[in-house]
Order: sequence, then C-alpha cells, then structure tokens
Amino acid sequence: MTGDWQKDRIGSALRGENPAVLGRLEAGFAVIGDVQFLPGYSVLLVDDPAVERLSELPKNRRMAFLSDMDKLGEAVERACRRLDPAFRRVNLEILGNADPFLHAHVWPRFDWEPPDLVGRPVWLYPRERWHDERYALGPRHDTLREAITEELNRLA
Repeated sequence: MTGDWQKDRIGSALRGENPAVLGRLEAGFAVIGDVQFLPGYSVLLVDDPAVERLSELPKNRRMAFLSDMDKLGEAVERACRRLDPAFRRVNLEILGNADPFLHAHVWPRFDWEPPDLVGRPVWLYPRERWHDERYALGPRHDTLREAITEELNRLA
C-alpha cells in the first residue's frame, strides 16, 4: 500500500485520500502503520501539518491530542486482546525524530516476541523488519483494521 499520499500523510487524510486512515478524532487522524511486524501498530497524526511539536498546540488542542492518543491506544489494546491471546500491552510514544509533524506511535506488544526484544523498545527490532514485504500493510490486515476501527467507534 504505497502511493503519493505517503509524501503528505496529513494533507491526504484531510482530503480523504489517505487509505491508512482508521478514523477522524478530535485533534487528528488514527491511521494503521505502514509496517505490521507487531500487528495493530498504529499512529495518531495531528490534523495540522504545520504543527511539529506538542508544545506548539494551544493547551486545549494539546489535551485533545493526548486524549486522542489515549483513545487510539485503548482501541488498539482492545482489538489486539480480542484477536491475539498473546497480547501483552500497548506502548505509546511521541518521538518526532524522523517526521517533521506531530504524531504519536501506538505499539502493541506480544508474548510471542523474541525474548531479547519483548521487554525492550520496539526501535531495537532489526532494520529488515521495517522494510520486509512480509510485514507491509496490505489486504491481509483488513480484519485487524476493522477491529481497531470498531473499537474507536465504541470509544467515540
């Protein structure tokens, strides 16, 4: 699932052209991640591409973004718990080192992960996982997408 929308993730979401969008939230868009080596990986995109940091948002929008991050985290948790009995927890991160816009990562974690990685940051996974076609988002993730979207709708 690649295309021009990846060059402008927020703009394409605002125009209704981003196929990764799971739902519109108060301060952003819930999207499923491009890679799924941890099934359910999702991202919250702020709805203004000019915003680079959480601190740039006015207090009420900042609180809305954090509330949206919590909502997406809970939706991923509920969906992953329902679909995989080895689900452990969700990790939430706002990093901002690679992309120049505010976004938050929602990483589900599982008991089946390699023992040397299960308790460590997801960023320590081998680089191949991030680019291996076996983990690329695609039609085989439709059930997962639907489950997360359903949970987001329940939490709305």
